[in-house]
Amino acid sequence: MKVLKKIKDPKKIALYIKWKLDKAGFFNFWNDETYLKFVYRLRMGKRLNLANPQSFNEKMQWLKLYDRNPRYSLMVDKYAVKTYVEEMVGPEYIIPTIGVYDKFEDIDFSQLPNRFVIKCTHNSGGVVVVNDKKDIDIKKIEKDFKRMLKRNFFYAGREWPYKNVPPRIIIEENLQDENEKIQINDYKLMCFNGELKCSFVCSNRNSKQGLCVNFYDEDWLPMPFERHYPRNSVEIEKPSQYEKMVQLAKILSKDIPFVRVDFYQKGEQVYFGELTFYPGSGAEEFTPEIWDYKLGQWINLSTVSQAHLVEEDRNHSKIGEFYED
Repeated sequence: MKVLKKIKDPKKIALYIKWKLDKAGFFNFWNDETYLKFVYRLRMGKRLNLANPQSFNEKMQWLKLYDRNPRYSLMVDKYAVKTYVEEMVGPEYIIPTIGVYDKFEDIDFSQLPNRFVIKCTHNSGGVVVVNDKKDIDIKKIEKDFKRMLKRNFFYAGREWPYKNVPPRIIIEENLQDENEKIQINDYKLMCFNGELKCSFVCSNRNSKQGLCVNFYDEDWLPMPFERHYPRNSVEIEKPSQYEKMVQLAKILSKDIPFVRVDFYQKGEQVYFGELTFYPGSGAEEFTPEIWDYKLGQWINLSTVSQAHLVEEDRNHSKIGEFYED
């Protein structure tokens, strides 16, 4: 209740209540389509058109419901995707893994290097970047990660690929050098059936200004819109290995209606970050709104394979097993 008293915007109050109900599992038994229509109306302020989706956000919701390609679950698993990407483009682009754990208690922090990155394999967010091991609050990290391990990320946004991903913890090498004060950028390439159309970069994550997002076209020219977050007035420099990132992204996104392919660059070396099928869960507003529809035109729903197109039984159906030996 203390939080609600500080929130003045009615929409934010409604979203906060929805978030609390999500955590309690209140919506878990709602039909997927009903839930997505409810959340879309709440977050976007308008009805979700699934019969004839036109905008980028509408098509994101359509793809959640109907495009059930089994390999997507491997592609969103933060650990399994490394093998997938290695087979597709080579091992040199993979961030080295320090360890993978089924339980937090399995982690021996005394054996970890001074710098590392810890995250869950089965969700989005929840990443802890450790630059100096002696400064971390292990009890807090334990509490947060035990909570995340218990939750199925699928239910919050009905992002189907996450539903059957085993909940685990992965620890990776920290790419940032100890003497670097500026955080390494992650470059997020938006790909449509194997073709790059635009990219964006997040900045100021931990500053007073707050998160900024800058979009660029395929030639790295600034694009004249915002998506939920404001643009940074300082433009992001085109990475020197941008063409290599584009080449890799085209391979990894081939025959997929839409997927975002993320990369890091350290020195002149490119590293794969992750694959994301529904940025912002497909519910972040564009300003001006016309860009929601312009990006929507780039998604061709007719390219979804008939073998993976689900028309019935969308309510929590388990489609196959993805982690057989």
